[in-house]
Amino acid sequence: MTTELITRARAGDGEAFRELTEPHRRELQVHCYRMLGSFQDAEDVLQDTLLAAWQSFGGFEGRASLRTWLYRIATNRCLNARRSAGRRPAKEWDVPGVQPPEPTRLGEIVWLEPFPDALLEGAIDVPLGPEARYEQSESISLAFVTALQVLPPRQLAVLVLRDVLGFHASEVADMLDSTVESVNSALKRARIGLQRRLPTADRERPPASCSPSEDAIVAKFVQAYESADLDALVALLTDDVFMSMPPMPLEYEGRDAVAGFCAGIFGSGRTFHLVPTRANGQPAFGSYVHTPTGIRHGTGLFVIALAGDRISAMVRFDNGVLPWFGLPRSLPSR
Repeated sequence: MTTELITRARAGDGEAFRELTEPHRRELQVHCYRMLGSFQDAEDVLQDTLLAAWQSFGGFEGRASLRTWLYRIATNRCLNARRSAGRRPAKEWDVPGVQPPEPTRLGEIVWLEPFPDALLEGAIDVPLGPEARYEQSESISLAFVTALQVLPPRQLAVLVLRDVLGFHASEVADMLDSTVESVNSALKRARIGLQRRLPTADRERPPASCSPSEDAIVAKFVQAYESADLDALVALLTDDVFMSMPPMPLEYEGRDAVAGFCAGIFGSGRTFHLVPTRANGQPAFGSYVHTPTGIRHGTGLFVIALAGDRISAMVRFDNGVLPWFGLPRSLPSR
């Protein structure tokens, strides 16, 4: 059947091409997201990849698998996108009536965007090659994707193809029109660069997704945040908790720094309603602020990372991402 579909697609049958490529669509989208750190950019490059594949399908000779051929196109389109993208401007602080405390530092990666878990189905449970070193759930986490973005583009591509997806060095060399020696050298440098950015290996593992343990921590977080109970929130944080808020560059590290930021938000008199969802394999919440009219306006999306029974990271995105998660810009009064 596959041979028949390939023959038909080479002859210009668009339906046959879609039937061949659709099983790979989700994983290619996640691949582009890992490479670019942007949900919107990943979707754009995925469309570009499929168009390029369709236009050049007559030249697909079958020397590599269709999946490998598609990854070659997607990876090179991502590298082109990385090279052509200018440095994106950071967003100014825009919460009226709240003056944030001095940040621990200003972040390098301000274009990072979350990835909806609803789109991960069929994308991170694909069979991996024998070279893979990371669990698929770990390699879609915000900490991992953020760390990838700091790597030089070619090192990033090699690390994702080798250590995340498990392609052989010879396959990666062919994808990048390179040599095995060059791929191995880039991989060595990329591993060193990545490890400098990832959380320490001795941190406790998070509870399983949607487990009673995770649910218990999530419930405590929601209760503390919605009731503006700073002490209860701080009690949930690890000593080295990290908070960021792309596209704003402000970053806070350590329990005291994050507590200082949250104290300013809670002290402003605002109260919030959190709507649960999931992003990057992690608990996430649409954040809605109460107004005097009773309508609750969406202010952003929180994604939290867990370590044992504590929160080790909090990332806040602006409200433009809410529709990606099926969340409205505002909620009616209750």
